[in-house]
Amino acid sequence: MMGEKNSLEKFGILDIPKGWQIKKLKDILIEGRLGGNYENAEANNGVPVIKMGNLDRATIKIDKIQYLPENETYNQEDVLVKGDLLFNTRNTLELVGKVAIWNNELPFAVYNSNLMRMKFDSSFVESTWFMNRAFNSYYGLRQLRGIATGTTSVAAIYGRDLESIKFLLPPLPEQKAIAQVLSTADSAIHTTEKLIAQKELRKKWLMQQLLTGKKRLKGFSGEVKIKVVGQFIKEVSERNKGLKVTRVLSVTNSRGFINQSDQFDRSVASEDASNYKIVRKGQFAYNPSRVNVGSLDLLRNFDEGILSPMYVVFSTDEKHLLADFLYFHLKTQWFYGHIPMFVQGSVRDSLSFDGLCSMKFFIPTIEEQAAIVKVLQAADKEISLLKAKAEKLREQKKGLMQVLLTGKVRLKINNE
Repeated sequence: MMGEKNSLEKFGILDIPKGWQIKKLKDILIEGRLGGNYENAEANNGVPVIKMGNLDRATIKIDKIQYLPENETYNQEDVLVKGDLLFNTRNTLELVGKVAIWNNELPFAVYNSNLMRMKFDSSFVESTWFMNRAFNSYYGLRQLRGIATGTTSVAAIYGRDLESIKFLLPPLPEQKAIAQVLSTADSAIHTTEKLIAQKELRKKWLMQQLLTGKKRLKGFSGEVKIKVVGQFIKEVSERNKGLKVTRVLSVTNSRGFINQSDQFDRSVASEDASNYKIVRKGQFAYNPSRVNVGSLDLLRNFDEGILSPMYVVFSTDEKHLLADFLYFHLKTQWFYGHIPMFVQGSVRDSLSFDGLCSMKFFIPTIEEQAAIVKVLQAADKEISLLKAKAEKLREQKKGLMQVLLTGKVRLKINNE
């Protein structure tokens, strides 16, 4: 027991709680079965196949589902049942070893050969729900990463290595109590995430209505005028000739303007940055070849920075077009859907500034623009606060897992 205890010290487990046991996976696993070797198909027979890409940490994602080919049959033993624990045996080095539980996310589905379904000895394991937590705990993930072999792009965890990883198991009643506490934490996270999704849909609806003039805010009416945006925007080509600006920025599709070093873990700017474009707070910038995936933003979080000469930088005539109002237009599905009509073919399709200028938008009075911006920014703030709450709940759950699954904090069991 002393040797086993010492082997877990590197995971922060210094003492084995009274009544707990250390067990290797091979001691508690009664079945580890790989799924069927199913191919992808464009034409399908309606049978969903759960694959490695559907596994997130602890949960199953069904936003991207593939199906069996039209004429292919499936093995009845590959049909998933609620509570099945799925283990990802093959993936990238970073993602291999993901474990998630099937909770009937779909009425019917099978799983494929990169996934292993696990069943456990009920003498030691109260439920697969508990093992789902154990695999996804700090000490579970550290062990899985330690036995993964292969390259960055293709890695695997083999059965003989998997069987050797260790788990700290409390008595069955305590396992059940821990699972219930963590399920409550999951429920709070799920409720918040569901609310975020609802608020994002509401914001999308507001944008569709307010930015097209279909819905007018109280106090505003009259003709809905669609105007060419080019008369209200101006390209900016200020160069960093004096090398006075040193902050090198990039525009990403998910985080907007960021320090280039944050994106690449280092600066990839040219040693001579004198030809780089200066962008200032309140100005826009976009990558002409990546605007279709969202590499466009309005600078708010820095006073100024420099960008690669490939970027287009522009500003608005604030007397007629608020930058914040145009920003919301440039984040609509309408904008992204219409980019192909205005691109210029090159090595990659590219949206020039002239192409952007020729687009037409609903541009009301400055007063109505300001009112619309206020409504949409309030929706953004509401979503941002909910996302912060969800992140805090996830951090709290991590803390609970760390103390409950190592016995640092013990739950009171009714029969004790």
